[in-house]
Amino acid sequence: MNSELIKVNCLLAKLTKSQQYTKTLQLFHQIQSSQYLKPDQYTLSTTLTATANLRDVAAGNQVHAHVIRTGFKIYPHVANTLLFLYAKSMDLVSVKRVFDEIKIPDVYSWTTLLSACTNLGEVEYACHLLDQIPQRNEAVWNAVITGCADNEHSNIALDMFQRMHLLGIRHDNYSFASVLSLCSSELINFGREVHSLVIKTGFLVRSSVKNALITMYFNFGSANQAYDVFEETEELGHDQITYNAMIAGLVSLGRDEDAFMMFKNMQKVGHWPTERTFVSVMSSCSCGITAIQLHANAIKTGFEDFNAVSNTTITMYSACGDLQAARMVFEKLEAKDRVSWNTMITSYAQENLSRDDAIVIYLQMQHQGIGPDEFTIGSLLATLDSMVCVEMILAIVIKYDLISKTEVSNALISTLSRLGALEDAYTIFTEMNSKNLISWNSMISGFHSNGCSVIGLELFSEMLISDLTPDVYTLNIVLSICATILAFRNGKEIHGYVLKFHYLHEPSLGNALIALYAKCGILDWSIKVFKSMIYKDVVSWNSMISAYGNHGRGEDAVLCFEEMQKSEGVKVEPDHTTFTTALTACSHAGLVDHGVEIFNSMVNKYGLEPEIDHFSCIVDLLGRAGFLDAAENLMKSGRFNVHSSIWWNLFSSCAAHGDFRLGRIVAGFLLELEEDKSGVYVVLSNILANAGYWEEAADMREMMKSYGLIKNQEIKAKNKIWIQSIEVDQQRDKGSSN
Repeated sequence: MNSELIKVNCLLAKLTKSQQYTKTLQLFHQIQSSQYLKPDQYTLSTTLTATANLRDVAAGNQVHAHVIRTGFKIYPHVANTLLFLYAKSMDLVSVKRVFDEIKIPDVYSWTTLLSACTNLGEVEYACHLLDQIPQRNEAVWNAVITGCADNEHSNIALDMFQRMHLLGIRHDNYSFASVLSLCSSELINFGREVHSLVIKTGFLVRSSVKNALITMYFNFGSANQAYDVFEETEELGHDQITYNAMIAGLVSLGRDEDAFMMFKNMQKVGHWPTERTFVSVMSSCSCGITAIQLHANAIKTGFEDFNAVSNTTITMYSACGDLQAARMVFEKLEAKDRVSWNTMITSYAQENLSRDDAIVIYLQMQHQGIGPDEFTIGSLLATLDSMVCVEMILAIVIKYDLISKTEVSNALISTLSRLGALEDAYTIFTEMNSKNLISWNSMISGFHSNGCSVIGLELFSEMLISDLTPDVYTLNIVLSICATILAFRNGKEIHGYVLKFHYLHEPSLGNALIALYAKCGILDWSIKVFKSMIYKDVVSWNSMISAYGNHGRGEDAVLCFEEMQKSEGVKVEPDHTTFTTALTACSHAGLVDHGVEIFNSMVNKYGLEPEIDHFSCIVDLLGRAGFLDAAENLMKSGRFNVHSSIWWNLFSSCAAHGDFRLGRIVAGFLLELEEDKSGVYVVLSNILANAGYWEEAADMREMMKSYGLIKNQEIKAKNKIWIQSIEVDQQRDKGSSN
């Protein structure tokens, strides 16, 4: 009889080991109903393991009752399996009760209890228990460290790791991997110390530790050190998890080509990509050819029907601008989940020409009986440009009780503010039960963008009273508000806040402060901020050049432009805005030679194609300085399509310098381009009078008096006569010069 039970127990163990937990329970029920077999401690322990993995609380309670009736609770492995059952079922009360009934808890008992406490929110109790354990080996320490690491109690996990080290308790791969996974950029020195300890203790050979180190260095933003760990351990062999860590890390740093090469190398050494591999590498792909290769590879390796891979494939094709391919993948996907529908809606929402399709996809989703969530609503709201549509979405939000979702309320505030419905946006904001930083930022930004900057500043003051701390985006908005309304005192206070919380390393805040002080007329403070900035981006240099130019210090603007090109450290290349601000500064200061040199360097040195703004600046520069012939030659060069604003700049210069010949020519172009504008007649009349053409000037003034009273056809007729007259004069001047 015992031999039969041994055979049955072996079969139970085999089924459980192969994760056939349901069959394990079925076999246990057969044993119970048998007249010849009685479950022993091994039968019960194995069955409890199956119920724990199934998280079948009802079945587990039945087996537990059988354990109590038969008295097998005295066996440690049975009691420990009961602990495991209730820990898996997240029933901490039962875990504690079972533990208290164990007379002599072993290491497994303690680690199960500690893990359950840390995972179920009783971290302080777990730490208290740890101090009471008679013999604390690495297993019980690891239970607390890994539990805290997995449940966002990183400070406690790090503290426990250090205490463990000071007490001389040997770390193992579990404690190393857990702590390394917590090391962010703020703990870079600590992370390197742990790395040294890993090497010293020989745990770099363990795959979990190696992978945690690679992930840590990517979290630090140091791809080179991640590569060093990868290459240093290459002789030991890399598994799929290591390659996935490298690919995900490279993607997180925007090194998409390197991630794709790592993906190819992974296959070269004989590792098949996993679901996570495809999700990582596809999420970084924006090249059509590469996208097709990756999709084909996913199909070839059998991942086409995995929702996570298909959803990422849709996003990938959308990023490549191939919505037709994205739609094809979506239509082919048999079991579309909510993420699939949301991904397709987002793909259409991001394309301005396909916004109606986003609504259509949502209606199809609704027809399939899948309700929207916060991501669905956020994507739909991003596509809307009318209040009627927003009201329809609001009805959906109310129907599905999504208004309580902070993300939904934030999206509504942002959309309503964008459409100018500030009162509606503010009503939603005030009625929110839980406002996060995005809520406040959206509302403050909404007031600012709708011309209610003062109210936005007042709302920021309210935010400071709350428990929330402004982030970089908040401070940027408020500094922009201060610059708009010239609120120097408030700007100074925010500057103090930036310094207090060490935010000046953020270039965007430094740039905003430069603009603020420049607009408030305090250039010296702009200069101080600029010089104190640790990292200057192109916007920083542009802001400083613009500040000098707006304060009439053209030579300093030119010097700043030159310093930008010689800047040490990270080289910053001038962009189109740089040249616009530098040329504008030269124009206002009359620095013709510098302006021409800067304009030429834009084309010849940096290979940038001049835009309308640049031609307008150089024409204005030449015109203001009286180099009207040079300005005329540039206009006639055919290198750009002359906008009316450029003709106006040259026309004003003609009036200022009394150039009657060129003034008439420019007037001709302006009358063709903007024939209904009286300003042309005003300026041309002045030019005629200054040149001594009194009769023509008088005729022009008569026309100006009747301007706006004459029918449009008559105005056009008069304009045509003037244009013909100017053309005759041009031909006469040309003949005279010949």
